[in-house]
Amino acid sequence: MNMTDALRLQGLRGKLGVREPMARHVSWRAGGAAARCYAPADLDDLAAFLGQLPPHEPLLFVGLGSNLLVRDGGYAGTVVLMHASALHPELIVCRVYADAGVASPKVARFAARHGYAGAEFLAGVPGTVGGALAMNAGCYGGETWDIVERAVTIDRHGQLRTRAREEFDTGYRHCVLRGDGCIGVDEWFAGAWFDLQKGDADASRAKVKALLEQRVASQPLSLPNAGSVFRNPPGDHAARLIEACGLKGLERGGARVSDKHANFIVNPQRRARAADIEWLIEEVRARVLERTGIALLPEVRIVGDRA
Repeated sequence: MNMTDALRLQGLRGKLGVREPMARHVSWRAGGAAARCYAPADLDDLAAFLGQLPPHEPLLFVGLGSNLLVRDGGYAGTVVLMHASALHPELIVCRVYADAGVASPKVARFAARHGYAGAEFLAGVPGTVGGALAMNAGCYGGETWDIVERAVTIDRHGQLRTRAREEFDTGYRHCVLRGDGCIGVDEWFAGAWFDLQKGDADASRAKVKALLEQRVASQPLSLPNAGSVFRNPPGDHAARLIEACGLKGLERGGARVSDKHANFIVNPQRRARAADIEWLIEEVRARVLERTGIALLPEVRIVGDRA
């Protein structure tokens, strides 16, 4: 699919662009351009868009871009921008529902405000519901799939499906669709219903507030970052290992291992290239492995071509 073909799509209500700089859409504020980029107006519009794409077009769904690095050579495919600030959770038949493009902290605050307990930890997840579902994001003792009742997916033909949680194999930073389909290749998350318990609204709001304050105090949120870079190894914490190896403050081209939280890489002046960030990721992994024998696994997804 070339750029001319992209401009011939018909009957769409969203925004289509070409050569879109992905630094605008990832929280690291670094990286190359996407060949094509589409921000759908809603799920029906997304379905219409996907239904017109060639079957083998590379697709990348992006929410807040908080767990993503696009290499400097860019992404030779179509990026679908799912996040929209106007999206909000809903209460449907005593269940909290949210589209994939809703920011996870919005779900935490909405559930607390309506007296539902169990979603408070989502206040600390720096991304959208779609990303949280895809990687079973979690923090402060909770994981996304602990509270999911069922999910909505959309395939590359634009078909929506409602799938029960039993159709997914989930674990620590892991979610796989059972059977023939593959999340992120054949299907993508479009939304989810959360199975929460009625609780004390004041207590839930207080917990959300406390978790947000803890996050601000312990993480470099004022600087461009992508959240935790590495998964925690069994029985340990990636941040502790990185700090023990003396890697806080390690720099390359404007990117730096955070002095505030060792499992964060920051881009303080917004001048780092994606290659600088990727170099730091690999260098931290290599040094931790050499000194501790533990191989850290990245949480961050790296896509695209090197420049």
